[in-house]
Amino acid sequence: MAARSPHAQQLLRCSVQLLLAREELPAGLQLASPSQGALQLEVLPGAEDADVTVTDEYNTFSNAVKRCRSQKKENSVFSQRTDEASAAQYFQFYGCLSQQQNMMQDFVRTATYHRAIVQNYTDFTDKVVLDVGCGSGILSFFAVQAGARRVYAVEASSMAKYAELLVRSNNLSDKITVLAGKIEEISLPENVDVVISEPMGYMLFNERMLESYLHSKKWLKSNGMMFPTYSDIHLAPFSDEQLYMEHYSRANFWYQEWFYGVNLSSLRSAAVDEYLQQPVVDTFDVRILMAQTVKYTINFIEATEEDLHRVEIPFVFQMMQSGLIHGLAFWFDVAFVGSLVTVWLSTAPTEPLTHWYQVRCLLQTPLFAKEGETLSGKVLLVANKRQSYDIQIVAMVDQTGFKSGNIIDLKNPFFRFV
Repeated sequence: MAARSPHAQQLLRCSVQLLLAREELPAGLQLASPSQGALQLEVLPGAEDADVTVTDEYNTFSNAVKRCRSQKKENSVFSQRTDEASAAQYFQFYGCLSQQQNMMQDFVRTATYHRAIVQNYTDFTDKVVLDVGCGSGILSFFAVQAGARRVYAVEASSMAKYAELLVRSNNLSDKITVLAGKIEEISLPENVDVVISEPMGYMLFNERMLESYLHSKKWLKSNGMMFPTYSDIHLAPFSDEQLYMEHYSRANFWYQEWFYGVNLSSLRSAAVDEYLQQPVVDTFDVRILMAQTVKYTINFIEATEEDLHRVEIPFVFQMMQSGLIHGLAFWFDVAFVGSLVTVWLSTAPTEPLTHWYQVRCLLQTPLFAKEGETLSGKVLLVANKRQSYDIQIVAMVDQTGFKSGNIIDLKNPFFRFV
């Protein structure tokens, strides 16, 4: 028998940190010492072959926590609003370094975020920050550069492991903690002073990440800040005969009456409808705009997730020129309101191009309007479980009573800039 170690009778202690919010505890389970920061296990070894035995009570607690967390994921706000197939595709896409590179190389996007955070250093110095959907973690690094004491970087895709690698290789593990998971499902050990994120999609709303951004406010202190702070979405009628005819000509394939012996023409009408329902992602010359824009503002400090389930934007445009109205053009700006400066990020067609471009939605039938006449109507965005929106546009030239509209599938854009 081997000689016993002189330290065999020394008491071994192991502290296990549990990042559990009180509301996460399963029914009937309570922490014996709510103020205690960790669960402490004490083991007194006997013989050299003695096993460390975990008590039935610990097994019960551990299994209950696992069940609770599993049930929480199934019942989370994100899971309830999102189809599994859509979520899987979404997180696979953002788990690619190539996609992260595409966003990081958008100079307007990245430089504006850096300026907004660093120039408002007083809002970050010695503060606790939450980075929602951190991706590569680049915004977390900016927060540390601005003086943040601690950053919790939350990322649900496999990019989390790369973010963690960047944190370690930049020797910032004492400042940045990467948490793999959805903001709707993870827990933080403390509330935060600032929430940062880049939650904007095409036409601002696509991907529905704005709701995750708003959800993160449950961890924000009462006097906390959000970067970005609010957003303006702009819309204006446009005239573009070439774009309209392009969409019609795309459907001419289905006009063939002898395609390998098959008559396809019965599907042309459905094809035209489908192509016209695609939002067009590209950029354009502002001279095609026929009226001053209408602006709709979302204040991220005040808005709730439910506010984004159904968004109605009424409009009245006074036409500045005569001609055919082929649809409505959309773009957005976001503002970072700091204590020192307010910084704007704009995707307007008059500003340097970003990876968001602009978005145009066509009317089923163009409307003719004269200079001085008014075009009135509304844009109704209804959230769907494909992490996007169904958009209904209704428009009327008030002086003539002529009406048009369309139903747009924001999840299925046509990328015209390629």
